[in-house]
Amino acid sequence: MVLGGSLGSYLSVNLSFGFGVTMGVHVAGKISGAHMNAAVTFTSCALGHMSWKKFPVYVLGQFLGSFLAAATIYCLFYTAIINYSGGHLTVTGPVATANIFATYLPDHMTLWRGFLDEVIVTGMLQLCLSAITDEENNPALQGTQALVIGILVVIIGSSLGMNSGYAINPSRDLPPRFFTFIAGWGTQVFRWHHLLGLR
Repeated sequence: MVLGGSLGSYLSVNLSFGFGVTMGVHVAGKISGAHMNAAVTFTSCALGHMSWKKFPVYVLGQFLGSFLAAATIYCLFYTAIINYSGGHLTVTGPVATANIFATYLPDHMTLWRGFLDEVIVTGMLQLCLSAITDEENNPALQGTQALVIGILVVIIGSSLGMNSGYAINPSRDLPPRFFTFIAGWGTQVFRWHHLLGLR
């Protein structure tokens, strides 16, 4: 969407994100429960569904995977990024490209509004994930959980993603920020009003 102009749209970003999560659930669902989100892993531990001993291992794996994903995207789209930005890797401005990798709030959002937005949207994600997988409630049909979870992410992004870019996952936002720092965007990716997409 950033680099391609008419080749991408807000809807295509949401569909890609949602169905990317679907594929992640298919790949790792039976192995780890498809823990791709540090907030979800934390909630699983807090509710006693998973041992706290696994928490640092899972989060380390999530962070490493997200960092490597950012590096992969950077390599695949390097020439497009350089062409679009004129070789100036920036976080803000008309040719900013850091938002390809992490979430940054628009000017109308404040730090606390952004924080509240992420808390509410992440809470809604967790509530719906619990309903989808709760065998004693009304779970998704066996074999459809991955698709239903992907649709959930599309719904959240399409309806509530405008304000904060709906990171809804520290594992998705922080490691790419570290990558962009290393790759040349500089310390601006860590300025307090940009950190975690909060301004």
